[in-house]
Amino acid sequence: MEKRLGKGLGALITEKETNSATMSKVNNIKLSLIKPNKLQPRKAFDEDKLRELKDSIKEKGIIQPIIVRTMEEGYELIAGERRFRAAKELGHEEIPVIIKEVNDADSLELALIENIQREELNPVEEAKAYMHLMERFKFSQDEISKAVGKDKSTVSNTMRLLSLPELIQDYVEKGLMTMGHAKAVLSLPTERGRIRFSKRIMRKSLSVRQAEELIKQRLQKTIPKRRDKDEHLTRLEEEMQHYLGTHVNIVHGKKRGRIEISYYSNEDLDRILDLIKKHT
Repeated sequence: MEKRLGKGLGALITEKETNSATMSKVNNIKLSLIKPNKLQPRKAFDEDKLRELKDSIKEKGIIQPIIVRTMEEGYELIAGERRFRAAKELGHEEIPVIIKEVNDADSLELALIENIQREELNPVEEAKAYMHLMERFKFSQDEISKAVGKDKSTVSNTMRLLSLPELIQDYVEKGLMTMGHAKAVLSLPTERGRIRFSKRIMRKSLSVRQAEELIKQRLQKTIPKRRDKDEHLTRLEEEMQHYLGTHVNIVHGKKRGRIEISYYSNEDLDRILDLIKKHT
């Protein structure tokens, strides 16, 4: 499947088309003819924000059209699902739309970009959308980073969340844990340890910094002869762990030694290599 990347909303939906003054580019279509986007990366919708949007639509109407594509029967929503839902709940029969002829990959890219720009995806939804682009449409992390306007390391860091147990992913999706908490928990080596510590974070309402410090103390206890290391090596380990976002152990001998860097998935390995390459 051909991929059209690096364009984003600005290239696929021109400024001229989104200008409300250019009414010739906007169509009013019956809501009954529009189906939700099966590729929509966003699963959770804030009810309070939806209620605020409905109040706004009641007062001023729908100012910004939604984006759809034509299907064999009717249309499929690409971007603007909250407006679509609000209009349906308000009993509107029609809604203003802009019709774009795009393939599945572009449809997902547009939906993903819109949600990211509006900051409406939670981190796990974002990670799953990236994975969907990679697995179904064969996007690389470089291509995804260009499409969404984020550094490759940021995309990779987000995708690391998918290596967490589903229970912890659920905590992040529900807002019980932040992305920072999840990244800290990722440095623990076992699934059981990650789950237990995640529950501790919620039970004690730990900040990200508190969680990172407690995890660092726990990891230090698991390193053999850690107390025998001089302060210089200990400081180097801590600096590398902070920079790489994972457990690091330096084994130092009289003439030679080794640096052990832990990773927990292929994506995590790519992320660490990217960070190392930046300083080579």
